[in-house]
Amino acid sequence: MRDTLNGIEIFVAVAESGSFAEAAASLHITRSAVGKRVARLEQRLGVLLFHRTTRSLSLTEEGGLFLEHCLRAIEEIRAGEALLESGKWQVTGRLRVSMPVLFGHLCIAPILIELAQQHPGLTLEMSFSDRMVDLVEEGFDLAIRNGALSDTRDLVARWLGEHDMAFCASPAYLQRHGEPKSIEELHQHDAVAYMRQGRLLDWQVRVNGQLQSIKPKARLLMDDLRAVADATLADHGIAWLPYWLAREYLLRGELQEVLSAQPSMTFPINALWPHTPHLPLKTRVAVDALLEKLPARIAVMEARPA
Repeated sequence: MRDTLNGIEIFVAVAESGSFAEAAASLHITRSAVGKRVARLEQRLGVLLFHRTTRSLSLTEEGGLFLEHCLRAIEEIRAGEALLESGKWQVTGRLRVSMPVLFGHLCIAPILIELAQQHPGLTLEMSFSDRMVDLVEEGFDLAIRNGALSDTRDLVARWLGEHDMAFCASPAYLQRHGEPKSIEELHQHDAVAYMRQGRLLDWQVRVNGQLQSIKPKARLLMDDLRAVADATLADHGIAWLPYWLAREYLLRGELQEVLSAQPSMTFPINALWPHTPHLPLKTRVAVDALLEKLPARIAVMEARPA
């Protein structure tokens, strides 16, 4: 890329001066270097850019057309430099973001609200929903999703981090029913299960390095994680909860982690946005802010007690 841009700079200098020698002098390189760069550019483009004689140098028709595009590109670059130097490069417009309800409230919204405060020209519209929105059809600029991604053919995905899961129950439930000592014993317990898009979310653990799915024995099924946590606090069974949600209850002794030595699955966290030739600045700064701050926020919310 650097050679390409350097070749264009030399081509423009030759075209504007009408001379290899004058272009070489203005660029502080040799006339031979100018000639080689122009020849290399012509070879790459597959056209002659200049008519050359012993007495004159002039642009070909293709060279004139190429010069127009090069000058416009250079003007855009200079305008961008001027904006950055003047401090007027501002994030503006409306940014529509979809995110899971509880994870969005606790982990994503605080980061994006801080971003909006830093950019007065940015209007932030946040939608909290656990359903998989259609970004293109529904006009969203960005979506945050937890878990394995399904079809992303029309989307760009960026990994932001991951979060842990934990099996939890209330002390009163465990006192009445006993604490499971193995994965197999989970089947003997009541479960409070989470549903996504009308489908029961299986519990997943790693046994000898292999991922194993468990279908919980649930009479209470809910599509809201807060409701799952509330039912678990009310002694209705064991739940598989994100650690960022369960941690405060565990610290206060309202919930108790079971099978803590059993490696559970971690869920990836991804940002998704529609394919576009040029990513809008408002989307880019949002993704950059999440990349910078979300892992640290998750780490704090998942810190195990000493």
